[in-house]
Amino acid sequence: METVLEAKNINKYFKKPVSFHVLKDISFKINKGEFVSIMGKSGCGKSTLLYILSTMDTEYEGELYLNNELITGDSRQKLTVIRNKHIGFVFQFHYLLSEFTVLENVMLPAKKLGEKSIKAIEKDALEKLRILNIEHLAHKRASQVSGGEKQRVAIARALINNPSIIMGDEPTGNLDSHNADNVFNIFKKLSVEENLSLLIVTHDEDFAKRTDRIITMEDGKIIS
Repeated sequence: METVLEAKNINKYFKKPVSFHVLKDISFKINKGEFVSIMGKSGCGKSTLLYILSTMDTEYEGELYLNNELITGDSRQKLTVIRNKHIGFVFQFHYLLSEFTVLENVMLPAKKLGEKSIKAIEKDALEKLRILNIEHLAHKRASQVSGGEKQRVAIARALINNPSIIMGDEPTGNLDSHNADNVFNIFKKLSVEENLSLLIVTHDEDFAKRTDRIITMEDGKIIS
């Protein structure tokens, strides 16, 4: 199996006000096309771990590999490019720019990466919207679409640079069960049809049970 993401002996300490060992010797791998969820009570370190895995937090001990390349110790500049190119994010809140259209929102990360012409980016963005069955919303303002649709737009935006992995922090946390189910089905489809890896932090047990594997955390450790 091809490994997309690997954490090796990750330790994290919060120094203030007193030293606190928040992540303890975390090691695991995620393979290509694998759909993995992370569960655990609030405060167990899930979000802190995701912050490290997504290269946003570089203050940790241990090693992080993306596509079998060590990225621990890379410069902030290099990490910004890696993050933009290889990692797609879906959060609990969609963080769409309400005055922009759906299409413009989806195009943003690709414009930032700057590897393609605007015309090519627009074509890609419409393709992502089509995969998620929301191409009819392309020219609507983000403020004019429903909550469930906004989360789909956020997923399309996460897909625009054809990332190696999608990371989600409670992506169904704000949705009713119908829309949460929709999001799960989209993720599953991406995993199966696009061979995309997904790592999703969730409190939703029904969601987690249907993923390929659950990583359970407690007090900063992986317990299963």
